[in-house]
Amino acid sequence: MMPVQSPLSLAAFDLSPERGFLPATDPLDQLPEEPIVNQIATELPKLLTARQFRQFIQDRSDIMGPVADDWGLDVFRSAMRTLSFAGHAYVWEDPDHPAASLPAGIAVPWYRIAQQLGRPPVLSYASYALHNWRRLHPHKPIELGNIVLLQNFLGGLDEEWFVLIHIDIEAKAGPGLQGLVQAQNAAQADDAEAMLAGLHALAVAQEAMRETLLRMPERCDPYIYYSRVRPYIHGWKNSPALPQGLMYEGVTDYAECPQQFRGETGSQSSIVPALDAGLGVLHADDPLTQYLVEMRDYMPPRHRAFVSALETRVDGQQRPLLYGYARDRKTTNPQLWKAFCTCVDLLAQFRDIHVGYAERYIFRQHQSHASNPTAVGTGGTPFMPYLNKHLEETKQLIQD
Repeated sequence: MMPVQSPLSLAAFDLSPERGFLPATDPLDQLPEEPIVNQIATELPKLLTARQFRQFIQDRSDIMGPVADDWGLDVFRSAMRTLSFAGHAYVWEDPDHPAASLPAGIAVPWYRIAQQLGRPPVLSYASYALHNWRRLHPHKPIELGNIVLLQNFLGGLDEEWFVLIHIDIEAKAGPGLQGLVQAQNAAQADDAEAMLAGLHALAVAQEAMRETLLRMPERCDPYIYYSRVRPYIHGWKNSPALPQGLMYEGVTDYAECPQQFRGETGSQSSIVPALDAGLGVLHADDPLTQYLVEMRDYMPPRHRAFVSALETRVDGQQRPLLYGYARDRKTTNPQLWKAFCTCVDLLAQFRDIHVGYAERYIFRQHQSHASNPTAVGTGGTPFMPYLNKHLEETKQLIQD
């Protein structure tokens, strides 16, 4: 007997088929009536290049005015983006001598805005990618060739391309998420034909995501990424350069204790967790699995809620819903099983490409600073053995 569950919808989680996890409206490029914050956003790459960003912040006691509870979501996101880049620029301006304490001028508003958004005060994927783009032509699609970043650290082709690839993937995932939801609802309603259509839509989106990911090397060089892009997105948890974490001056809730938060990482994107949850890919307990669960704390709350909702969709035998439904009809409806296997295989292909990039862009590089280790990801955890393990666990789902 299949458990009775309400139908899923993207809209219930502030998602859409057109944009997926990207915001419903294009991000704001500036904050209203915050001239210093807007100046920081504009000047940050130049000041960081000159190693004058810390001095710029130290010369100003007030960075921005009071944080108002009634700001719109787009204003909070814009402020979070600029302050997140500013916080990391301040900490990592000199990789050999990272700052262990963040001035109250940044720390206090950053903390208050993070509280409003339900995320910690650290640069996360949402601020680095999801809320960090604009379209060159507002009426054309959100895709490579029509999007640029609103905020950079140093800037340049490699940094820009690295993030834009992720944004394009997020946009291409939108129709696939709708297909995944359609397939889930169809399985719940015992509608194999509608489930098949949903899986086909998901596969088309996955193929588009894969093709975008394959374009990473076109304009993002591994050495430039490792030495010029990666150093600024590290966090301060499990950090050899900041073993105690970071002090957020003036944040009374932290009681003058240093805080440890993970750095920005694509693991904070909700796409792969949603596909794992929706398709029923299960990972045995290991350090990476524990880390990925922790990464949900860095996702926008509605995104993590969507992943959790997918994880609850099970059949009467407590198997993941889509897997169980397709598996039970492997003989009577081979087309359905084949479509399900195609989606799982495409997820494995996506993971395989990512493993190759992790090795090429990070693991093979020559470590020159303790703050930028090659054996540990920007989130602060060893990655290569477990990435391969999770790839194999994905493949095992459809193996007899």
